[in-house]
Order: sequence, then structure tokens, then C-alpha cells
Amino acid sequence: MDYLNNNDDDDFDSSSSYTVRSNRRLHQDDEPDFGLDRVCLLPYRWWIEAQCEGDRVEGVLYTVSCNSDSEFEILMHLKKEEDREKIKRLDLGFSERRYALVPEGTWLRALKRYNDFNNAMKDFRSLIHSESEDCLLDLFPLHLRIFVSWETNSLVAKISQKENMAEFYKKACSIFDSEYNLVHIWDFSGQTTQLFMNGKVRLPDDSTLQPGKEVLLELLVHGLSDSMRDNGCSEKIADRSEMECSSHSGSVMMNGCTGSVICNIKQTNSFQGNSYRAIRSLGLTGLHNLGNTCFMSSAIQCLAHTTKLVDFFLGDYRKEINYENPLGMNGELALAFGDLLRRLWVPGARPVSPRTFKSKLANFAPQFCGYSQHDSQELLAFLLDGLHEDLNRVKRKPYHEVKDADGRPDDELAEEYWRNHLARNDSIVVDLCQGQFRSTLVCPMCKKVSITFDPFMYLSLPLPSTMMRTMTLTVMSTDGITMPSIITITVPERGTLRDLIGALSASCSLGDDETLLVAEIYKNRIFRFLEEPSESLVDIRDQDKLAAYRLQKDNEASSLVVFVHELAEKYYFSGKEGFDYRPFGIPVMARLSSISGGDDVRREFLKLICPFMMSNEDILDDCDKEEDASKKLTEDNELGETTSSAAVISDEDSNSETDDFEFYLPLGIGNVKIKLNEPLPFTELPGMLQVFVLWSDKMLKKYDKYHLNLLPEVLTPQLLTKRTQESLSFYKCLEAFLKEEPLGPEDMWYCPTCKNPQQATKKLDLWRLPEILVVHLKRFSYSRFFKNKLETFVDFPINDLNLSSYIAYRNNQSLNRYMLYAISCHYGGLGGGHYTSFVRYGHDTWYEFDDSRVVPVSEETIKTSAAYVLFYKKV
Repeated sequence: MDYLNNNDDDDFDSSSSYTVRSNRRLHQDDEPDFGLDRVCLLPYRWWIEAQCEGDRVEGVLYTVSCNSDSEFEILMHLKKEEDREKIKRLDLGFSERRYALVPEGTWLRALKRYNDFNNAMKDFRSLIHSESEDCLLDLFPLHLRIFVSWETNSLVAKISQKENMAEFYKKACSIFDSEYNLVHIWDFSGQTTQLFMNGKVRLPDDSTLQPGKEVLLELLVHGLSDSMRDNGCSEKIADRSEMECSSHSGSVMMNGCTGSVICNIKQTNSFQGNSYRAIRSLGLTGLHNLGNTCFMSSAIQCLAHTTKLVDFFLGDYRKEINYENPLGMNGELALAFGDLLRRLWVPGARPVSPRTFKSKLANFAPQFCGYSQHDSQELLAFLLDGLHEDLNRVKRKPYHEVKDADGRPDDELAEEYWRNHLARNDSIVVDLCQGQFRSTLVCPMCKKVSITFDPFMYLSLPLPSTMMRTMTLTVMSTDGITMPSIITITVPERGTLRDLIGALSASCSLGDDETLLVAEIYKNRIFRFLEEPSESLVDIRDQDKLAAYRLQKDNEASSLVVFVHELAEKYYFSGKEGFDYRPFGIPVMARLSSISGGDDVRREFLKLICPFMMSNEDILDDCDKEEDASKKLTEDNELGETTSSAAVISDEDSNSETDDFEFYLPLGIGNVKIKLNEPLPFTELPGMLQVFVLWSDKMLKKYDKYHLNLLPEVLTPQLLTKRTQESLSFYKCLEAFLKEEPLGPEDMWYCPTCKNPQQATKKLDLWRLPEILVVHLKRFSYSRFFKNKLETFVDFPINDLNLSSYIAYRNNQSLNRYMLYAISCHYGGLGGGHYTSFVRYGHDTWYEFDDSRVVPVSEETIKTSAAYVLFYKKV
């Protein structure tokens, strides 16, 4: 039974296509070369129904008459139609058998659209089991010889049975038999018009078509298997990736030689159910992993199912390649990407090796050379930028000076910025993927407000809950009563000292008359003070140790006195006795307006350490437990290392025995002992005075050594307990992204009023939304000292992402609702991991692309903490 209808082109079962291309041998390992000027034949009605706005171009009409008197040969005469009334009548009617001659990419696009329409309108299972359903058809190879007929002023195509399989020849007869009705062909490809000038055949100088000479050309026919409806068509599409490329029994003559046909075209004898699955799985083609290229496969599959982008590359995109752009690659990246997309969408395609594309991408972005693992979002950014530059319609970019707002309305200013942007950047990538931010900067000094409108390609959203950082500090009181306390607070990951002071003040119930001074302690000394409110917390490592001192506000102008605890360790060298002085514990401090002498220093120090003094019972109990408390203290890890302070103390001072404390000032090149009942060796107190306090063995037994050393790290990993998986709303991430925040010290803004760099506050707003919204969830966290991957689960919308309440341009009448259609996922950690992708196919069917493996999945499966880059399209 022949399913090709030779009388009515209204049935899609009569669909046919043929490809004309230059004489060339095909080898078994050859890949389809979509760079050739190949054209295909498909039903005219199909072409009309499948095209989008802007697709329609003026075509040339040919009337085709066939001579099928011979049982073994078909002759087709192509005559250019000159009757305008007939052309108009044929263009409007549907009674004739008409076909359209289009570029092969356009044929693939029509095939894709028809397939998308069927998948969107009807349940997939009903398509499989429906006997009367119009089905997309598979391809089988045919070849013809073409020559010029001067007698009839036409082109003649000859199809011979001896050069084709009998089944193929039979189907060709049913398509082109014009015994009762003529066949009309509209050429929208422009490939035949060069052969007809002024109504006569005219050959170009370099044409291979010479009078009387036949040229062997390939013909690909879109046919239907006789056994398709009677075999195992209900097999899962997931098995498609396992289908082998089989060939006919016997060889096929192609371009005058015996060889294999293109391996991703199924032939009639090998259908056995695979034909149906191959057509129904248009675009469900995997990519071979070349070695750590899963990140690339994941990104490509998401773009390969961005409908309008695919339609563009299946069309005549070469006419938009910008060969003059120094920022591009002379079109090489765009050509490689377009070739890859066509190979992914060709009917019956097997998994594709993206080796050529990878090579071209590496030329544009050298960091992708080799076979190391990379970031799929980073690749997307470079790829979209590279495609834009290759396809930028602007050949010469004009210069536009950015004008100040001068009180103009935002919508007027935004439109000016957008026009200036399009004057330099105009491509399919801009059309689909670029939106516009409103960026507002406010100077903290003069309150100058600067508003600009900047383009964006994607949104990089932070994960708010995991943007918070846990920090542990020791809070030291200076009232002489309160013991140190350990306080754990939560601050923004990219926060400032202002955030830390705010959280700490609330946690320790700081009084209105108090202030906090935060210091980093290193080896039991003050390493640095954190005083600038805008100072970033990023540089504070988890293993650092911080102390916050509660000081009175009313004496902020007084001198800051810092007491550093030390103890002496006796040693012998060359028979002589000496002492090493080692710091221990947490330094204590106070603000003093005046100190007259050594007695004042001692009195203030005794007040600060008063909370650490133990009762007599505690001292006796401690002596029973520790025979030598000072020895144990020196072995404690918190005591730190030997300092150079002892080296400058005189032998007389070092050997003196005391039962109390000794105080030293670091002056000049040495330390000077502070003597009681004597004035200090300076007339005016400096802004900060550091005093070393040497503890005696007796004093070490009288005070609580444990709390004096209570200084934990900012974050101790072994103390962390595994938290339950966090869940975040997508909208919370967006709100965190749009939240006003101060610029970092490395991103200072030059204020035109202050004439100085300022750490301004910045606020982003969505102003213009793109048709394709790419959302990057910032799962990878990096700083100077550490990097991490965030496994937070983000609850993202699938069918109704509504951004209406987040867009600042209230007069914008465009729709701000989106539907998810693709996800790039990352599994594992930073040291190793694997990328896959989820893609919506049709209306509500999802597939997982795992390199060359493609399997259907449920909609519930796609919501995972591995979701990394989300692709939305406007609805």
C-alpha cells in the first residue's frame, strides 16, 4: 500500500522533500554539511501554515509536467510560469498539487513547527494509537540527473529506476505523476532563478549545467513506511538514542558512486518502528561527551530548545553574519552553532559529536580549550556574546555621549538609552535575550542621585538564606563586673561591619550610652581594629578570632589603653638563666581620660580583671587539682608564642621576684617598666596606649584562666551540625537581587559633585524584560579565602512566573508572565560534578538530557536543588 497521495496536496501524507546539492561523494563517517546551498521540496500548504511573520519572500512559480511513458524512468520538465492571473489564482487556491522549494534549514524549521503543533495540541499517546492521524514522515534517499532542454526551454530532471531502489522509485512516481493534474512548484530558495533570464534558460559562466550534459544530484524524499502503523510504534522514545543506523540490503548509488547514505537518515527497509520514533522525537537528540564537556552539552540543549533561536538558525541566518566586526569571529562561531542546531533537529538524528563547535568556541573564548570542567553559566555568557558579535546587524557602531537626566522622566531617559544601545548592538540575541535595568546610585556624602539604564543578558540571583553568614565573637565588658560572653550572630555573607555591629548590639542588649569596638586577636594580641562601618566582612576568615569591647560613649575622645597579658618562662642557655615572655588570654582595654602614674595603671587593670577573680574555695580546689598551675598554663594552646618583649627587659627586672603584676610600656626599641608611685614617662597620653602585664605565679592561681582564654574562632567547622535542606522562594531571590545595598570598597563610584570616589548605595530595578529570560542562581560562592557550592532548594515557578509587581516601568503594557522551558542542572560539589539539563517538549512533556542519553521525566522531577540556570519564555 502506498501512503503517498498523488492527487491532493491537502493531505500531509503526500509530503515530500528533495535536496539538490553539488556533486560530492559521501563517506560512511561524513557528517551532514549544512553549509552547502541545499534546498528541499515540501507541500505548499505546509509552508504557508508553518511560516511566521517575515518568513514569506517572493517566489518563482514553475509548472512541472512529467513524462512517465517509460516504466523505468520519469522525466520532469520545469517551465517558468509567466501568466500573472494564473500565478495569482494558484497562490490563493488549494485545489492544485503545489509544492514549495525552500532552503533545507527552512524545511527543518517547518518540520519542527508542525511537530511542535501536534505535540502541543494532542496527547502523545493518542498520536501513537490513532489510525487516522496525520503523521510526520521519514526520509528515504533517491537520486536524479538534471540537464537543460533547449527545445522546450526548460530544466529536465530524470529519475531512473535502475539507479534507485524499487520502493523509492515507486514513491517518486506517486509524487510526480502528472497524468491527470499538473504539479506546480514555488521556488522560495532563489536557487533556480539564476538559470532563467528573460524567460530563457541562461547558465552562469561557472555552472556545471552545460547543454546535453547530465549532472547527478541527490534527492531526499519525505515518505511514509507501509508497515509503520502495524509495528511497535508504542515503544518509548527514550530508546531512540539506542537506535542504530542501518542500511539497505545492497548498495545505493549516490552521485555516481556506491556508498552509504548519511547515517542519520533512516531508510525504508530499516523502519520496524524506529521511523515513527525518530520523527516524533525531533530535537530529542543527545550530545556525545568529549571529555568533561557535560557543562557545554547542558547549555547547548537549553539553547537548542529556545524556539525562536532555533527557527532563526534553521532559516537563512547566514545573510545576517557580520564579517566586519572585530569583536566577532568572522561568522565562524555562528556557522558552527547553526550547523550543530541543524544536526540536532534533523529527523532520525543519532547523538551528535560537538567537536567542531567546541573548537570554534575555544577560538572565541580560549578558557574553554582542553577538556577541563567549566561552568555552564559562564559558557552561556560567552556563547551568547559571541553569537551576538557574529550576527550583529550593525556594521559600524556610532558613538553616543551619555547625557545626564536633567530631571527628565525615567521613561524618556530609558528609551534614549535603549535606542543608543540598539544603534550599536542589534542581533537575534539582543532581540530575544536582552532586557534593561534601571540603576540608581546615591552618594553618601552629598546625596547626589545618578540614574542610568543598562542592558542585561541574564539575571544572576543570590540565594538569600545562604547569603547569611554565622559569626561567633567574644564580648568583653569594661565595667569590672561582667564576665566575657560568647555570642553567635548571623550577618550577610557580603555584609559590612555596620551589619555586624547592628546584629551584635541587639544580641548583647547594648545600652544607649555604650558603643562596641571590634578587634581581631592574633597570638593573644590586638592585630587590628575594625572601625570603618563600610568595611567588608568578606576578608574575615572562619578561623579568625574576634573580640568586641563594650565601651562608654561619653569618653570616646579619651585615650584607649590596651592591656596584654604575659607570663615568664625560665630557661637556661650556656649555663645562664634567662626568661621568655609569652602572651596569653584575651587583652582587656578601657578608655581613660587621664593617668597620672603607675598606681593609676595598676588600679585600672585590677578593675578590668576583677570579674575573673576566684573565691578562696575555688583557689584551694584548683590547687588540689593542679600542683603546678603555671606550668599547665604555659602548655595551653591559647598561650601563643614567645614574643620579643622579654629581650629588652633588664636583667635586674627579669630576676626580681614579685607576688603581684609588673607593667611595661613599649617605648623606643625596648620595654620600660612602669614603677608604682611614679609618673609615666610622657606628659600627654597618646591616642592608644599598649601596656604589657607580667603575671606572677601567685596571680595566675587567683584568677579564672578558663574565661580569660575564652576566645573561639569565628566559625568552627567541627561544631557545625548538618542543617536540613533550606527552601527558598524564587521571588525571595529576586527581591534580594533588587535590594538596595552599598557598593564594596573595590567598586567605588566617582561622584561628579564631590569629585571623589564614594562608596555609594546602589539600587537595581527591572525596567524592560526580554522575551527569553535567563535566570542564573548563584550557587557557587567565592572569596579570597574560600569557595563553596550552595545546595539550597529554590522553589521556582514552572508555568506562571509573574514579574508584574517587580518591574519599575508601570506604563509598560507588555506581558510580564513567563513559562519555564529549560533548566541547566549541576550535581556534586566544586571538586567534581556533572551537568545535565531538563527541557520542556511540546506543551507539558519534559525530557532529561544527560550527554547522549535522553529520557522522559515527570514535571515533579525537574524541581531539584541542582537547578542552576533557568530559561523562561514570555507567554
